[in-house]
Amino acid sequence: MTETLYQIMGRHRADPLPVRKPAWLKVRAPGGTNYTHLRQLMRELDLHTVCEEAHCPNVGDCWDHGTATFMILGDVCTRNCAYCAVAHGRPPKFDPAEPARVAEAVRRMNLRHVVLTSVDRDDLPDFGAWGFAETIRLIKAASPDTSVEVLVPDFQGSEDSIRAVLDARPEIYNHNTETVPRLYKKARPGGRYERVMQIFRFARSYAPDIPTKTGIILGMGETNEEVLATMRDLRAVDVDILTLGQYLRPSEGHIALDRYVTPAEFAMFREHGLALGYRHVESGPLVRSSYHAWEQVQAAGV
Repeated sequence: MTETLYQIMGRHRADPLPVRKPAWLKVRAPGGTNYTHLRQLMRELDLHTVCEEAHCPNVGDCWDHGTATFMILGDVCTRNCAYCAVAHGRPPKFDPAEPARVAEAVRRMNLRHVVLTSVDRDDLPDFGAWGFAETIRLIKAASPDTSVEVLVPDFQGSEDSIRAVLDARPEIYNHNTETVPRLYKKARPGGRYERVMQIFRFARSYAPDIPTKTGIILGMGETNEEVLATMRDLRAVDVDILTLGQYLRPSEGHIALDRYVTPAEFAMFREHGLALGYRHVESGPLVRSSYHAWEQVQAAGV
């Protein structure tokens, strides 16, 4: 019998985690002609992708279809989130020529939709906002038919930085919430839950025509009630698109995996999100913020 949302409310892991990942989390190893070509192109242009740096399980699928999420501003983050596989420490000096290289890669790949993300750059005066804005502008100049989605850090809540990125007119403004309020100090010590809400309030008031998007990863110790409450908070600040996916522990040094969320639970979260009024909800074990981003844009009618 299909479970209802009320039957999964409050469910939390009681039994030990299985030794092996559930079948629904198994993916094929990366390979294929497009994957190899894209990997070579990234190395040729000295670019980074979050697909590689964050150990995304979908890298083979996305790259084989000729799509990728560019990670700008280097590959070393100034923060050390407990769930993230990206390297942290002192970043190298920002390369102002990087935006042009990204635009060239987008042109050569003939992408219809591109996602730009970055590490946190708390060391820069604008926290990296110019890098995003300039990359958007150069992509649009080189590939006028390509839509651009940005997955930005919190810029420490700087309205000037948010404004600079929105002024470059991305098609979607995305900032990930990542987890529920109770787990912020443990999982995301450099972030603030209320800051996330304020970012979306400001983005909506400053550029009401640009859709907003966020993502939550599940399995770090949250309860289903907390997930639902966070979903309501995000709708209250008028977020349009929501993604929910399974946390996969990058290493023993990262926050422990608490549970495997079942496909039925992900389906129920999607149902609940649509009932709350999200324009689109992408919810599943292998979902990541930029996974099948072009399909998400189409589904949301952006």
